[in-house]
Amino acid sequence: MLDPVRRWPSIAHRMPLRRRPIPRTRYLHSGRDLLSELSARQLIADVTRPDDFAKHLQKTRTIYAGVDPTAKSLHAGHLIPLLCLFHFHIRGHNTLALIGGATGLVGDPSGRMMERSLSEKAQIESNTVKLTDSIQQFFSRATEYALDKAPSLTTFTQLQVVNNLDWLKELNLLDFLRSTGIHFRVNHMLARDSVKLRMSAHNGITFTEFTYQLLQGYDFYELFRTRGCTIQVGGSDQWGNILSGIDLINKVEGNYTGYDEGCFALTTPLLTTSQGEKFGKSAGNAIWLDEKLTSYLDFYQFFLRTTDADVEKYLKMFTLLPVEEIDAVVREHEIQPERRLAQTLLAKEVTLMIHQKEGLEAARVATNVLFGTDYSTLHAKDIVKSLADDPRLVLCTEDELLGITLPNIAAKFGLTSSKSAARQLAIGKGLYLNNVPQPDVHFKLERSHLIDGQVAILRAGKDKHLILALR
Repeated sequence: MLDPVRRWPSIAHRMPLRRRPIPRTRYLHSGRDLLSELSARQLIADVTRPDDFAKHLQKTRTIYAGVDPTAKSLHAGHLIPLLCLFHFHIRGHNTLALIGGATGLVGDPSGRMMERSLSEKAQIESNTVKLTDSIQQFFSRATEYALDKAPSLTTFTQLQVVNNLDWLKELNLLDFLRSTGIHFRVNHMLARDSVKLRMSAHNGITFTEFTYQLLQGYDFYELFRTRGCTIQVGGSDQWGNILSGIDLINKVEGNYTGYDEGCFALTTPLLTTSQGEKFGKSAGNAIWLDEKLTSYLDFYQFFLRTTDADVEKYLKMFTLLPVEEIDAVVREHEIQPERRLAQTLLAKEVTLMIHQKEGLEAARVATNVLFGTDYSTLHAKDIVKSLADDPRLVLCTEDELLGITLPNIAAKFGLTSSKSAARQLAIGKGLYLNNVPQPDVHFKLERSHLIDGQVAILRAGKDKHLILALR
């Protein structure tokens, strides 16, 4: 049978958690307890036994959230459960991020009508390494972001990342069935929403995916047994899987002295936009936290494009700004929504948290280049840096750029389809140099026309750009 929890303190004391000071700053929560704060920020979809949960949190607890390594980077959809976990983190609780190196090989059926394609072991291993780095970076940067906005906590523990492959890879099937399977009833497993959804589909559900909830339940038990973890955070589609873990712990540990408070589940909303689109998706592409996959500009613009209907909710969920400050900003925004004050603040805060000051500045410069009207404050080196990986930036030699007519340059570098099309565009005042229309088809580009003698910003029509920079 499974070992009881009474062994965990003797194990946990050998794994001390390092602590870092947080300077006392303004309050985030106006004196609210943690669950009330999460509720005010709309970060709770479901929670077990909320009154008991609130009492449970009066002492330092250990909480975990899991991520399966189905991709090589975190994306915007991961931010909600991770930020929820971060709120526990800055209140002084011990936080764990679990990478599903084992469960990722099985595939979670939650929220899916079709079976996932099984990933190759090598890909899962590679993704696990990258996600570990990505999660640690997120917590490190979020901590820096919180230094000016955190509640008056003096110390907090460092996030630990664990991999469930470490305990599941050696698990014997017969032992697992006898020690864990015996505690699960098939009728209860069939009643889980994730299973019912798949059972209603044409292809049903495979036994492999059906057992996923047992594995996730075992993860919760393992962290409870070895690290004293009593709380699991996850997306709302994980509710049934988390309850499976609580049920397992209750059945194994319920009769032992000292197990009286139980364990708890907290799920976060699965976000969709006001148009019903899945949050974090843009034209079918995920918004990644890795700047190599989603540029600073595109990340910033994703949040800047938030609708008025969604912006208040996103400010509360995705930033650490005090709720009262957000309410004030939204009231001001509603007076002149065309100024998009709330969206600008949202884009600024989230980009600052994820990509720090350097990423935010690059996003702002690129936004000014591509969507602004005043180039007087722009500098060539900042333009090149902000658009370093953008295909609209082209590095040129002097011979390719200087002394050549603007229509010919536009055609040569693909801004227009041909020289004649470029000339017609210029005559119609639709060809721009540094945001000024150039109707003269014989106008030749010289160094004096370039920003800092290095960069020319060409535009065809309203929104087609070409940024040319001397090597």
